[in-house]
This record gives sequence, structure tokens and C-alpha cells, in this order.
Amino acid sequence: MFASPDLVPLTGTVLWVEVGAWTYHYSDQGDYTWEQARNYCQTFFTDLVAIQNQQEIEYLNRSLPYHKHYYWIGIRKLGGTWTWVGTRKALTKEAENWALGEPNNRRSNQDCVEIYIQRPQQAGKWNDEPCSRKKKALCYQASCQPSLCSQRGECLETIGSYRCQCYPGFQGPECTDAVQCARLEPQGVTVSCSHPYGDFSYNSSCEFGCPEGFERRGAAVLRCLPSQQWSANIPTCTVLRAPEQGELNCSHLHGNFTFGSTCAFSCQAGFVLMGPESRECTATGTWTGDETRSITCPVLRAPVQGELNCSHLHGNFTFGSTCAFSCQAGFVLMGQESRECTATGTWTGDETRCEAIICPVLRAPVQGELNCSHLHGDFTFGSTCAFSCQAGFVLMGPESRECTATGTWTGDTPRCEATKCTALSTPKMGQAACSHLHGNFTFGSTCAFSCQAGFVLMGSESRECTATGTWTGDTPHCKGKSCGLTRLGGPCCSRVLSPAPWAVTLSPGLSVYPLGCQFIPWLASPHLPIPLPSVLSS
Repeated sequence: MFASPDLVPLTGTVLWVEVGAWTYHYSDQGDYTWEQARNYCQTFFTDLVAIQNQQEIEYLNRSLPYHKHYYWIGIRKLGGTWTWVGTRKALTKEAENWALGEPNNRRSNQDCVEIYIQRPQQAGKWNDEPCSRKKKALCYQASCQPSLCSQRGECLETIGSYRCQCYPGFQGPECTDAVQCARLEPQGVTVSCSHPYGDFSYNSSCEFGCPEGFERRGAAVLRCLPSQQWSANIPTCTVLRAPEQGELNCSHLHGNFTFGSTCAFSCQAGFVLMGPESRECTATGTWTGDETRSITCPVLRAPVQGELNCSHLHGNFTFGSTCAFSCQAGFVLMGQESRECTATGTWTGDETRCEAIICPVLRAPVQGELNCSHLHGDFTFGSTCAFSCQAGFVLMGPESRECTATGTWTGDTPRCEATKCTALSTPKMGQAACSHLHGNFTFGSTCAFSCQAGFVLMGSESRECTATGTWTGDTPHCKGKSCGLTRLGGPCCSRVLSPAPWAVTLSPGLSVYPLGCQFIPWLASPHLPIPLPSVLSS
């Protein structure tokens, strides 16, 4: 459902538009690169906007103001695939909204997406752009309502919806249902229960007692846990007896286990008595003191990103219990692999933890940039790094790399290569002198042109290879200089060339021979006249 919201200014330079459970935000001052825009959105809101349907596109185009550089949205090419960054899900064919002819990946560096807002043509459509260009950040924030999740769970924002993460002990889409434990049906034991969320459901508690002349063995109170298990086994009522791994020595005044009977307790080697050393049967039919029990150690938990596997000889986490630790893929165990509960009620060794596997530190390529995100620490398992190049350079290799569970990066090391221009040739009757910053005839290369004596340069004296792979200026050429005509219409000459290269016979016995001359472009005026060819008779 779409509301009919207005643009409402908030504090600072942030503006917002609300659509149902979504709130769209943007800044009316300052433009950002794609990465800067995402950092801005994640810092103050949820993330860059994720377009849900055509109705939202139409609403945004109608409600947002025009900006000449347009707005970034939450799509980026990752591993060659257009991906919604908020959910890490690939853009489906059905959800595409590209402008005509897009995406075209011009110059092979257009990995981010803008949306045309208030554009005269193709308004609301998408266009791929270099991530380094600066545009408005278009953010969203989805708001969970207090009434959601029945106040028995945490409302988590998702793209286009929400989900309830139920508190321990509750379940269901809205966390309305308490988990159920097995119904208790004790034999020979009195029981009294309370049920805050329903019979024998989460947080139900049952208190047990024994008839006169019997002693309870087991917990006095059982509670239904979030795991749908009771906190302990149903206790039993028995006559007094020796503790496990111990001995009992009793004396009876009036009969076995009657008023006045006393019992002394001791433990076998390797065990320590927990409780009174002796107990006496009173006039009320109960024993003095508490039941003796085995030594217990603090309950151990699996480390974060790890697992715990325990074996118990005499009861959960009691003397002799051993626990083995392991880590999930991508993590390494720091500390001991196993610990044992000792007779002092403490565990051997120190607390263990799982640390993310470390990959080698990545560096930005020469003439390029590096932008990384880290889940578990800098350059550790799950870290991803995106690469880009400066203007005039093209990325060769993967656009992004990820630290794997083996401590290595996906893909090869990328590099930035200078954009190439076509090789220039030396003009006829001229020279070319070139200098190359990043390789022959690449971005930044410059070539200066000149002509040989007697020729003049026509065109650019120098040309430079630009970031677009084209040369500045036009192609130069050398043109011969002219020094004018003599009074007789002949050329200017400095000396006669001999022998004459040709002759013309005018009549029998009469021939004309030319007087050759060397062209001197720089001969000063006035020019000297050259005689006509001599007429020689036979």
C-alpha cells in the first residue's frame, strides 16, 4: 500500500519521503561517490534504496526533486553480476528497469547504477555509471512497529518487509506461540506447577516434594526451557542412600532409617564430598542438611562461530566431564581443543575462541583505488575488496575479490593499465619526438612534430594521448616552402646544376639545354634573375 506523503524536512540537510513501512531519505546538499553514498545511508539509515516495483519507481520519480547528476541506488556489479547490495541477491530479469541501450558498460568501468529522476526522457529508468562519479544518495529506512512480533521477539528490517526474530521460548511468524515441553506425570512424587504461557509451555515451573520417610533425589524445581526440554529430569523419592561415587555408614537407634538414625558420608578416591558429612533423621521424619551432590563445574558454551561437544561421566558438567571445541569453516581455534572438569570444580585450560582466518593484506593497484568491507576483522574470512582505476586507466583483472576459508583471495591480482591511443607516424619530410609516461602511445604520451629544411609544419606542433584513448589536435604534415618567381618567370637559384638533365632539339643543328638550379627556400629578396636557357647550334 502506498500512502500519499509529502516531502518533510528533517534536521540538517536530510529530506525524507514515507511510503507505507518504508521511509526514503536523501540529502539536498552534497554529492557522493557510490561507496560514499552507501556509507552515508548505512550510517544514518538502513542502506541505499532497493526498488521493489514499478509503483515505487513512479512514486519516487513524482516525489523527488530533479538533480542534474541524478541519484545512486542500491545495485552494483559484483563478480560480473548485477546485485542488490542490501540482500546480496542477484538482480532478476523480471526486476530489471534499464533505460534504452543500458547497461552499456562504456569504457568497461560502469559498475554502479543511477536512477533518472525527473528526466525529460526515460524518467525513472536505470543507467550504469562509473562508481567514482558523484550523485545524490537515495536511502531507505524501514520502520518496525511496537505492536509487531507480540512483544515476544525482535522486529528485523528486510528489503520490502520485516521478520520477527522470536525471543527464546517463543515461535510463530509473530512470536505469539510459546514452545511446549512434554507433560510431566511423576510417580510417587508430589508436584505443584505454574503456567504463565499455557500448560507445560515455556517458563512453566513445577515444584516437587516427597512423602514422609523419603528423600527427594533430583532437582526440587523443573522449568520448561526454550529448547522445549525440562531443566532437569523428574526427581524421585527414595530412602537415604550413599551418594554416587561415595559410601554411606549409618547407625540406627530405633530401626533402620527411623527417628534418631544418623548417617555419615564419604567419597571414593578422586571425588570430593559436596554437602554435610552426616545427616540425622528428625522427629518430623526428615533428614537434617541437604542432599550430598557431586562436584559441578560452570556450564561451558560453544565459542562464537564454533561448536561444543561434551561427554559426562557423572552428570552434566560435573567432575570428569570433558568438552571438545571446534570452529566453523573460515575460523581457527585459539586455545585448547578440549577441557576437563576437575575435582576442584574448575575447568582445565583457558577459555577458547574462534578467530577468522586471515588473508594477506591487499593493496590498491598502481593508478587505482581499493575499497574493502570486513565482516570479522580487517582482511579476514568474508572480507571483500572492490578495485577501480583512475581516469585514463583500465582495470585488468577481477573487479572484486573475497577472502576465503582457506586464507586466500578469490581471483587474480588486478592492475590498472593506461588507456592506449593509436600509434602516430612521422610526417613526410618531418620528424616526431615522443615521450611516454605509462608506455608507448598510452594515456599521457606527448609527441612534438617538426619539418626538415625547406618545409613548413601544417597542423598541431604537439599532440597528447587523452584518457579517452584519442589524440588532441589534428594530424600534422610538412609542406614545401615557396620563394616566389624571377622577373622572367623562373625559380630562384643559388648555383647551376650540371650537366643538364635534358635537351630539346628545335631544328637540325639547333638544341636548347636547361640551366638547372638548386632551390634555396631562405634566399633573400630581391631575387636574382636567371638567364634563359642557352641556344647552342651544332
